[in-house]
Amino acid sequence: MSGTKARSDAPVAENVPGGGHGNAAPARDRKPGAGLLKRLKSRRNQMESRPVTEEDLRTQSGHIAPGDVFGLRVATRGYLCKPQDNIYHIDFVRFKIRDLETDTVLFEIAKPPQTGLRPASCVSEDNEGNAEADVSAGRFVRYQFTPAFLRLGTVGATVEFTVGNRPLNNFRMIERHYFRDHLLKSFDFDFGFCIPNSRNTCELLYEMPQLSESLDQSF
Repeated sequence: MSGTKARSDAPVAENVPGGGHGNAAPARDRKPGAGLLKRLKSRRNQMESRPVTEEDLRTQSGHIAPGDVFGLRVATRGYLCKPQDNIYHIDFVRFKIRDLETDTVLFEIAKPPQTGLRPASCVSEDNEGNAEADVSAGRFVRYQFTPAFLRLGTVGATVEFTVGNRPLNNFRMIERHYFRDHLLKSFDFDFGFCIPNSRNTCELLYEMPQLSESLDQSF
């Protein structure tokens, strides 16, 4: 991607094993006909990092660490890792955004078998060939909202993903949301441990950013 106060009846917790964010267990709701839905809030004590550029990260030796991501001051022009770097075979197969205060679904998409993560309405005979030729076609979701979206109080993003045959420890997702090279807000979610060959569903809770009057008028 380049979030949310919780409803009073939707308690959440910030702890993840090994994450050092308290002792309460994550809140979960039972999904119809399925398992439990875990809700995650972003870390509040996000680290401050020295500024880095996309070029810095592309030329540095070693892995890109969370501190490097927090050092980015603008959105990158491309991906910083290759598809083959996904050694745990993490595959996001469903994505839904809703307004938590009204329970209105704002956007929902699922990944058909053996295809990229794209809405059915966007698939046609004309663009199927282009999507298959693009090795990154399944690595992003594109959607458009009106400026009113940023004035919502709280939104939830339900993500469903599968994991390959290796155990995945301390799975973490960092999001940096920019507008015209201005960082609107940063989010940092801990998924914790994922067992091999599992399908996992979490709802990520986003407190929407407070916008200045000048920034609000620019949308």
